[in-house]
Order: sequence, then C-alpha cells, then structure tokens
Amino acid sequence: MMLSRQESKPRGGKAKLGEVTNILAELKADLDAKKLPANHRKQLLERLKVHGRAVEDADPIFTEDGIRTLCRYAFDESHVQVSQEALRCIANALLLQQKTRQILVDLGYGPKAADKLRSENIDDEFLLSRILFLMTYDTNLDYDKLVRENQLADNINLALSRHAKRYSKSAKRASQMHTNPMDLMALSETLKLLFNITHFYPDLSEHFSQSIPHIFKILIRRKIPSPPLQAPVNYLINALINLDLEDKKGQQIKFLGMNAVFPKIDAKCNAEHLINILDNAIVAYSERELDDTIAPVLTLIRRIYEIAPESVRKYMEWLLLPTDEERSRPLGQSDTLSARLLRLSTSAMTPSLRGSISSMMFELSGKDASKFVQNVGYGFASGFLLSNNIQMPENAMEAHATANSDKGIPVNPITGQRLDAEEPVQGLPMTEEEKEREAERLFVLFERLKATGVVDVKNPVEEAYRSGRIEELPDDAE
Repeated sequence: MMLSRQESKPRGGKAKLGEVTNILAELKADLDAKKLPANHRKQLLERLKVHGRAVEDADPIFTEDGIRTLCRYAFDESHVQVSQEALRCIANALLLQQKTRQILVDLGYGPKAADKLRSENIDDEFLLSRILFLMTYDTNLDYDKLVRENQLADNINLALSRHAKRYSKSAKRASQMHTNPMDLMALSETLKLLFNITHFYPDLSEHFSQSIPHIFKILIRRKIPSPPLQAPVNYLINALINLDLEDKKGQQIKFLGMNAVFPKIDAKCNAEHLINILDNAIVAYSERELDDTIAPVLTLIRRIYEIAPESVRKYMEWLLLPTDEERSRPLGQSDTLSARLLRLSTSAMTPSLRGSISSMMFELSGKDASKFVQNVGYGFASGFLLSNNIQMPENAMEAHATANSDKGIPVNPITGQRLDAEEPVQGLPMTEEEKEREAERLFVLFERLKATGVVDVKNPVEEAYRSGRIEELPDDAE
C-alpha cells in the first residue's frame, strides 16, 4: 500500500497514536513474514520517523518492543535505505527519550552499532556516530569492550582518515572537499563521539592517536570560517583536547614515526594555526560570548605549549606576549592579539576567561613571577599573583628593561610602557595639603597589603618618615 501525500503530514492525539501503533505492528509482522517490498518498508519507517520527532502520542516507539523492532531493521536489514530509515528513527528516540538508550544497550545492539560504523557510507557514519554518542550518556554500555572487541576506535580512526583525504593535495577537484552538508554533519558527529569517549574513558585516548594528524590536517586546510568557531572547527578542537598529544604511550611514533602535533615539515604550524583561530575569535565574538566560546582553544594552546619543543615555545611566546613595539603605549591599549587578551583578562564580562588568560600568560612567562610582571606589567599581573598566593617579586615596582629588548630601555613597571615614551604629566603641582592626603592614602593602602600576609612589603611612607625624609610641620606652618 502506497502512502498518499496527504498522509505524510503528521497528525496528533488518538489518530497519531493509532497510526504509530499500526505502523509498528505492520513492521514487526513483516520481520519474519518478509512479504512487504523494500520500498514499502522504507515508506512505513519514514512515516514513523515523522511521528517520532515529538514524544507526544508516540509512546509505542519508545518501548522495548518498539526499539527492538527498529533495531532489527537497522542492523539486520540488507537494504541500505531501509536500514538508514530505521537508524534515523532510533537516533530520534535516543535523543528524545533517555530511557531508550539503556533499552538499546540491554537488547545488545551497542556492539552491532560499533561494528556497523565500519561502513564507508556517509549517512551510516552520521547516524551510527550519533547513536553511539547519545549512548555515552545514561547507559552502562562498555566502551572499553567496544574498542577491544568491536574495533570502535579503529572504525573512528578510519572515518576521520577518509574525511582527511578530502584535504590531500592529490584531491584535485573542489567537489572532493567538504562541501556537502551531510559530510560535515557526519564529521561533526564522529568528532563529538571521539570527544565523549576520551572524556569519559581517558584510558582509551591512546587508541585514537592515529587520528591526531587527520584532525590537524582538516583543521589547517579548511579556511578559518566566520565566525571562526562554528562546526566543525569547534568539534575538531574539542576532539584534540583529551588525546595523547605528548605521545606518552608512543602510539604516534609507532604509527607515524613522529609526534604529529609538531610535524617535521613545520613544527610550529599547528600551534600557529590555533593562535590564528584564537585571534579571529576574539574579534568575531562579543565579550559575553567569548567567556564560553574560546575556552577550548585556550586550553588546547596551553596544552601544546606545555609539551612543545623550545623553538615552538619561543614562537608561541612571540605571538602571544606583548612585543617591544607595543610598549610605546601602556600595555593593553593597542590592537594586537596580546593587547586584546590582556584587556579580556580584566574584563567584568569574562569571569571564566579571566583566569585562563592570566594563567596562560603566566605559563608563557615560564611560571616566573618576575618575568610575568616584566611581560605584562604589574597592573595586569598583580591580581593573578595575589589570588593564587604567588609571592610578589621584591623588585616588582622598580623600572626594568623590556624582557625581549637588547636596548635595555626601562619601562614603567605598572603599565609596561617605555619610560621614554610616556607623556609628561600636565597640570598644576600638588599643594602641601594634597601631598599630605596622598601620603596618608598610600600609607593605608600599604598597611592593608601587609595585613593580607601574601606579600612582605615595607611601607614606603613609614620608611621615609623613619629615615627623616618626611618632616612633621607645626600646626601654624604655612
């Protein structure tokens, strides 16, 4: 029986419930009878898929019997289109009804989904990756067993390898690149699955080391989109965070002969590209959006810096820290990446991001408080040092030469600006009364700082008084 065009519109209430019940009964009966033509089975599943997009009046789909019927068509049916329609129904069910995830696991279809992911069909990859991704939540599915016995990691690595081949220089036609929306959706789902597995099962990370060069290849050879952290870029970055980038298990050396994070042809290219993405993102998003959006990029950059060879570290420091050229103005006032990062590190709109940026700058300074103050200025460094109970350098308030300059030009320790570039203060000299009030204010501030116990400082006003540099005048003095 053919479904009419009018019947393809979803209905609700008892009519919808009755139709869902009848469709499942007809599909279940034909599992053994096998009398219906494949095209009719596909149409029935398409109709069921439409009804299954909303949980209301679709209860039979979400029962053990309904899931079992769908799974038999999804995993045992030889007709590809029928199988894929059933997979779509299952994916919708797992998304909408949490209980169906454990039902599918209890029916024993987790291993079959992992096995079937070997398929090179892009629709299969999209659907199976989504189903396996959804089952990482609220189930007891043993992903360690899926990796060991059902080649789940191998199948994910192969899928990402196929995606990466589209970006090879041998891919001559533009049509071979990722232009089909389904290709990009499949890539995103596979990356989400990879991230969740390595997040919930960190001991399995080494099994995905072969995918590190594939992920970086796709990331670098795709143009940075606008906005830059849209799919699949955000999923590519997330997928890398939990992988064995340092190659502690030796899997990259074993399969690739090198650490793919720092390829022999250009060791700095991956780090440089991530910093370019960060630079683009800070411009593209509002401060409120940035607080969550760029956190994974910063995390990945910090992880790479931590394990990078010295040459790559120096290059990353040059890209991310203020340069001598910026010191013609107070740090944070130019339009460079480092200036924008410094402004974000003190922004009230980025409470989560502030600590990450300051931590990164501290790490880029070799986790040395004195160098940190030299690099970003006491104004940007003080809050981080105090909140983390890091001893303030004794010479923090002294003018110092710029960290990367051979000229040794002193800079203002608070602002980071070169002293010779500071504008002379314009205005009337302070009166004696103003000087006295300012001295009192400084005295109170230093006493409060001493009371914190974090920094051992000597009050300069008290020292000046003891040394005789401050003279107490009689009340009738003019």
